[in-house]
Amino acid sequence: MAMAETKKSAGSATVAAGLREAFYAAVIAFFMFVLLVGVKTDQNIHNELVLVPRPYLLATVVLIAAAVRFLQVVYLTPFLVAQKTVDAGTGQLPTAFALRFFSKPNLVIGLVMAAGLLLFGNSLQAAVGPYWGAYVGLLRAAAIIYVIAWVIFYFRSFISAHSYSLGFTILLVYPVVMVSLFGFQGSLKWVDNFGIQILIYVMLAWGLNIVVGLAGLLDLGYVAFYAVGAYSYALLGTQFGWSFWILLPVAGIMAAMWGVILGFPVLRLRGDYLAIVTLAFGEIIRLVLINWREVTNGAAGISGIPKVSFFGVISFNVSDPNYISKVFGIAQSGAYYKIFLYYLILALCVLTGYVTIRLRRLPVGRAWEALREDEIACRSLGINTTTTKLTAFAIGAMFGGFAGSFFAARQGFVSPESFIFLESAIILAIVVLGGMGSLGGIAVAAAVMVGGTEILREMQFLKQIFGPDFTPELYRMLLFGAAMVIVMVWKPRGFVGSREPTAFLKERKAVAGSFTKEGHG
Repeated sequence: MAMAETKKSAGSATVAAGLREAFYAAVIAFFMFVLLVGVKTDQNIHNELVLVPRPYLLATVVLIAAAVRFLQVVYLTPFLVAQKTVDAGTGQLPTAFALRFFSKPNLVIGLVMAAGLLLFGNSLQAAVGPYWGAYVGLLRAAAIIYVIAWVIFYFRSFISAHSYSLGFTILLVYPVVMVSLFGFQGSLKWVDNFGIQILIYVMLAWGLNIVVGLAGLLDLGYVAFYAVGAYSYALLGTQFGWSFWILLPVAGIMAAMWGVILGFPVLRLRGDYLAIVTLAFGEIIRLVLINWREVTNGAAGISGIPKVSFFGVISFNVSDPNYISKVFGIAQSGAYYKIFLYYLILALCVLTGYVTIRLRRLPVGRAWEALREDEIACRSLGINTTTTKLTAFAIGAMFGGFAGSFFAARQGFVSPESFIFLESAIILAIVVLGGMGSLGGIAVAAAVMVGGTEILREMQFLKQIFGPDFTPELYRMLLFGAAMVIVMVWKPRGFVGSREPTAFLKERKAVAGSFTKEGHG
């Protein structure tokens, strides 16, 4: 009798907790979606823009959020704990569940589904119609993702031990694989939008990692150095006709100089105050680019920026006598230039990573790490914090300038719209999500975040499911923010949650994030 009463009281407590969590979820969902779902813009008969309320759709979304949270608290979590699928203390999936999920029979099913849908997916989509064909596309993507996740899970030790060599090999053969799969013209999108775009953000994030991850200086205006490098190449290249190989170091030097200029006024600032000043610096640079029309051409930007040549020997302009097709006697294609730019930015990324690794082992790198951990203790050790901060700002800004000059050469056009605060926020988010100080984690975060948002642009088949008014591009940043929240809850110290010191005594050890407080260690 007493046991029945105990179970009944426990059940009542669980239901009460579920109702409370459902109420919280409904309130949060209401404030999150009241502007995104609750209203939409439309035009009336007078061609005026008006707001059309959608209370029923908003109520549906709020009720779904509350119901899902209630079912999770009352039914799903107790069931998984009873089945020993989820740990009762941490709520995380144990290794036993992962082994069950990634079992060999499931792999066979995933391989068969992926192979069948890859071979016959197009025919099946045409047979079932556009609506159900969209679900076939989703199923095909899910099967491919599962197979990739299975390989990563079972070979995680080998991948972890050879991560840099495997990653570099994949990056080297990536354009070749894309060309072999889609042809020269079909590979343009994959090489440019995915390969080059991701590598630009990898280089920018690695540059910011020196300032934020190694030196511990919160910089919200890093896009300013990106803009300085881009405009340095654009102005000098169009006005004086200098080549990219001369302007690349010039752009880096110019950005480093502005990094020192920024560093001097903020030497005594830390934390939030430093973030506010760097944010203001980024906005000042953007407003100067808009208003100094005599030099920067204002909001109209600068066009006609010269392309990069292979040290003047091989050109990628069709009108030049040393155009690549004329030199090698091959067919004309715009893919040659994109592939060349891909390997160029890959070389710049390798240079950035190599310099960062070497600097971490030098006294200046150890001074950065000491400054990051405790500035007062750093001063007590006799380290000159002034020069330490200035070198971090200058070197980080230099790599931002390199990336900016490459961006200008790739686009052939620059304008202030490309250097807004959102770019700084994205670069900082990549550094934090990847794990501050971790080059590999930052590269993975850039590939996931930038590549994921680019993939969403291509998922036009979602219109078949959600209707013709659904535009995936408008939901990119919403999913971007949701992914950041999920990753920060799951891995609060980033994808790589350990910090390996450059100086160690007798035995080299990595300090796991679980043994340190947030913001320390």
